[in-house]
Amino acid sequence: MIKRIFSTAYTSAENDSETYRLQKGTKPDYKVMLICVTVAFSLTMIKYLGDVRFMLSFLQGTRFTNLAASFDNIMTVNKNAELYRLLYWVGTMIVFYFIVPVALIRFVFKQTLSDYGLRLKGAFKDYQLYVLMLCVMIPLVLFFSRTQSFQERYPFYDVRKGESFYPNFVIWEIFYFLQFFALEFFFRGFMLHGTKQRFGFYSVFVMTIPYCMIHYGKPLPETIAAIIAGIVLGTLSLKSRSIWLGVAIHYSVAITMDLCSMYQKGLL
Repeated sequence: MIKRIFSTAYTSAENDSETYRLQKGTKPDYKVMLICVTVAFSLTMIKYLGDVRFMLSFLQGTRFTNLAASFDNIMTVNKNAELYRLLYWVGTMIVFYFIVPVALIRFVFKQTLSDYGLRLKGAFKDYQLYVLMLCVMIPLVLFFSRTQSFQERYPFYDVRKGESFYPNFVIWEIFYFLQFFALEFFFRGFMLHGTKQRFGFYSVFVMTIPYCMIHYGKPLPETIAAIIAGIVLGTLSLKSRSIWLGVAIHYSVAITMDLCSMYQKGLL
């Protein structure tokens, strides 16, 4: 099954790429250039603007002192400050992982979003691989959830003993899903499908490089796993022309990690 999926994705992507490059000839591919620059720009904006401390420092350095004070109050003083910081971070990711690429696709490239992985038809055709990946990942999640590095990081929203899961934790997990959707669209939709005609199947590996790098700072096993996930999820998206199976796999593993970590910490 795995060999068939990779073989089909490879053959189809390489054939389409060869046809495209013969038609394009030696002309500059401005679309690929713009996508690569947009990827670099979006990742940079998320790194800086998504950091509450950077944004607060930036606002304090402007004349908008009232806005800076309000932002500081919401993000540091408010009783729900931790949740608001996380929602702000997710909001930044939605803007630069989803809204910016969508604007480029619709208004500059004049293409449909279904060309970039937002299609349901055939999205779950290879659901067996989803089941297989869960069977592989869940035991690993159970093992690593017992380690200190994972317990210190997950879940991102720190549920305290005695705290009700509703509404804050539930709200966070909903936005956590939206973050994964935006992330999958950015890497396995916008970047992958936007460059596949130029790079063919190798667009999977081009995309995997920045995808791995956004995991720097997380536990080493997770960062290593991101390389494998980038290749597998990229191949699935290339074959099905859809990101939805990747969204399902990504979020299933993430929420399992959250719940296992909470269990190890005695919160469940």
